[in-house]
Amino acid sequence: MPAGVIVIADTSVLINFLRIDKMDLIGAHPAAFVATEHVTVEISDNYPEQQARYRAALKAGYLSEERVDDPAEVELFLKLRRTPRLGTGECSAISVAINRGHTLAIDDNRAINRALNEAGLIKRHIQLIRTQDVLADLTRTGLLSIEAADSILSDWATNHRFRLKIQSIAEIL
Repeated sequence: MPAGVIVIADTSVLINFLRIDKMDLIGAHPAAFVATEHVTVEISDNYPEQQARYRAALKAGYLSEERVDDPAEVELFLKLRRTPRLGTGECSAISVAINRGHTLAIDDNRAINRALNEAGLIKRHIQLIRTQDVLADLTRTGLLSIEAADSILSDWATNHRFRLKIQSIAEIL
């Protein structure tokens, strides 16, 4: 992914990196990551360690936080909220990504496509990346070795119930 690209991050992608205390990888990514205030709220009070890591990542500049207050974004947000498939974080991230023409980092592509269809927004183009794509981008740019990326994949699968369909990041490079 080229430098200068902005990625609007959904909670799911951020939590994957928060769980393993690797938000520095989000900060090292060639794209700038942004989270909405709704995504911030979804980083639950039930996980104070993740909240602390998230606040530290914001303070370190690994990502930034923005409000959803543009009228077009609010309108898209409200349309998406009418569908039962998405939470507020997902709706806000999708709204901002569509309105601003940015990439969306989210792991549930099928739910997004169904929700966009239900909200009458299926014709709106949105570029998607997933957690594995973030690791692949970091590997392509030399910021992460294949072995280090595979170690992260293994950690997620073994310790955090996040299992990808790939066994090695090399499969998608």
